[in-house]
Amino acid sequence: MWVRGLALGSAIARWWGRQGLARAIALLLSLTIGSWVLGALPAQATLNDDNFDGNIFALYAGNGSLVPPRVTLAQSRERQRPTLLVFFVDDSRDCKRFSSTISQLQAFYGKAADFLPIVADSLPLEPVADPLQPAHYYRGVVPQTVLIDQSGKVLLDRAGQVSFEELDDRFRAVFNLLPRSESVELRRREVNEVNVELVPEPAKPASKAQSTNRDR
Repeated sequence: MWVRGLALGSAIARWWGRQGLARAIALLLSLTIGSWVLGALPAQATLNDDNFDGNIFALYAGNGSLVPPRVTLAQSRERQRPTLLVFFVDDSRDCKRFSSTISQLQAFYGKAADFLPIVADSLPLEPVADPLQPAHYYRGVVPQTVLIDQSGKVLLDRAGQVSFEELDDRFRAVFNLLPRSESVELRRREVNEVNVELVPEPAKPASKAQSTNRDR
C-alpha cells in the first residue's frame, strides 16, 4: 500500500513538473515576443514617415531641451525679447525634418531670443484674440513658424518648411547683424564712424615668401 502511494505521488510530481515546464516555456515565449515587439516599434518610426515615436526635437534634432519651452510667450514679450513660435506635432514627417533647423537656429540665437515650440494639438479650437497667447498666431497647419521682434511685430509667418538661411536672415535683421555674405560670425554692424561693435578680423598669417623676405 505504501509502495502504491509512493508511485502515485511520483506520477503526480512528474505531471506537475511537465505542466510547470510548459508554463515556463510559454512564459518565456511571451516575454521574448513582447520584448521583440516593443523593441521593434521605435525602429519603425523614421524621419520620413508620419508615425509617432516621441519627442522629435530629442530624436531628430538632438535637442530635447526645446520642449517644453522654458518661458511662455507672455514672459518673452514682458522681457522684450524676440520670439520664434514653432507650431508642430510629433507625428508629422515635415515637423520631424524641420526640427533640426530650429535646433541649429537656437544654437546661434538661443541666448538672445526665445524659442517656443508649441504642440498644435494642445491649442484650443476656437480663435484666440489675445496676442500674448500662442494660439492667436496659429493657422491650423504644421509646421508653422512665426517670428516676433522685440516690439511685438510679426516679421515672419510661414507654413511648411522654411530654410535655415531664410530664418537666419530674419534673425540678422532683428539683431542688426551683418549679412551672411559679409560675415559668418554674429557680428554687429558699425553704429557710426566712432563707435564700432564689430569683432576684429583675425590677422592672416604671413606667407612663407613674405617671411623669407623679412628675414633677409
